[in-house]
Amino acid sequence: MKAAVCTRYGPPDVLQIRDVAKPVPRDGEVLIRIRAAAVTFSDCFARSGFKGAPRIMQILVRPVLGIRGPRRSILGLVLAGEIEQAGKRVRRFGVGDRVFAFTMLHGGGFAQYTCLRENKTIALAPSNLSDEEAVAIPYGGLMALHHLRKGNIQSGQQVLIYGASGATGTSAVQLARHFGAEVTAVCSTTNLELVKSLGADTVIDYTTQDALDGGKRYDLVLDAVGRRKTSALKVACSQALAPGGKYVSVDDEMPRVSAAALTLLAELAEGGKLKPVIDRRYPLEQIAEAHRYVDDGHKKGNVVVTVS
Repeated sequence: MKAAVCTRYGPPDVLQIRDVAKPVPRDGEVLIRIRAAAVTFSDCFARSGFKGAPRIMQILVRPVLGIRGPRRSILGLVLAGEIEQAGKRVRRFGVGDRVFAFTMLHGGGFAQYTCLRENKTIALAPSNLSDEEAVAIPYGGLMALHHLRKGNIQSGQQVLIYGASGATGTSAVQLARHFGAEVTAVCSTTNLELVKSLGADTVIDYTTQDALDGGKRYDLVLDAVGRRKTSALKVACSQALAPGGKYVSVDDEMPRVSAAALTLLAELAEGGKLKPVIDRRYPLEQIAEAHRYVDDGHKKGNVVVTVS
């Protein structure tokens, strides 16, 4: 089978398309024929050798994930496709089921096939979405769902989402609306209309505004970009909490993900409450170009890789 292989850390060009052995499912595993994958910030971070992370983090992480290159050479956190074969004792899925998955440390999405244990974060894909659309749901959706729940989001709250145009931000806007919050979204000029179309009640342009107007206070402020990006407006947002309000950053902790959460996202997508946002599509053969675009840091929503 074809796969994008990463044998050493570095820039996008370290990814090479190679022929590798097709995996065989063991007991409790399913063999997935991958139709689409997503290139996430986390994929690029891993490929680079955690470039930009504190030195102590690199010292702690590399012995586990690989010293000079990823221990699992096929990256790819998110995938969508269909089950081609099921190992013994598999009960949740059958051959032909359309699924999508968040693989965590296993990776494997940048290939034609992968094997995953059925008890991992796998769910039936939304029936109304194509594979390319479905794969744009798990990463941002699971990240946003975890952190909104961590902030104890409630109906009727005032919620501000900083970085509302990325994979996590676009999902957070829609999920916050689903939970009944009034949403203020912060993004750049080019993404104002996109974020409005996702349901934001108020949109603020961080490229032209350094402060919040009117002294409004928020029950929950979600930083959907993390510490790698900041601005005067971001600082103002973090200080605009109502009494008892919470400030949550995607960099606070690793999200807890589960098949149940992924199934919830699928149900919301099928109900029209959560729409995939796709910026660009690349074939697997152009995986390096896809990584390079995500590295630039200006993508809207998701970058999808199609696997033929």
